[in-house]
Amino acid sequence: MLATPSGSPACPDDGRPRRLAAQLADMIPGAATIRVSLMDPAQTWPHLNAIVKDEAGRTVELGRPTARIATRWILRAWPEADWRRPNTFCLTDATLTRSDLVAADRGR
Repeated sequence: MLATPSGSPACPDDGRPRRLAAQLADMIPGAATIRVSLMDPAQTWPHLNAIVKDEAGRTVELGRPTARIATRWILRAWPEADWRRPNTFCLTDATLTRSDLVAADRGR
């Protein structure tokens, strides 16, 4: 895509998050949210990690390839996000929120 002199895309693609949400919902049936981080608690070095939850908050088990693909797609869709902390992608409204902010909202 061509960019303007300011560096922003000439045709911003506002529908990209919604398309990504639809693709991930097709790829991971029953998924409502995907928590993405660069630190897998089972590893001692940085490693892609995805935790998928359904509408009831239950964890949806994923195979390693599916988890890695979903994580990479989300990381690439939001390169400007602060990936030093986990972020949660909500498939329902196609929004990305820092995971600690999601937890704070639930506690209120």
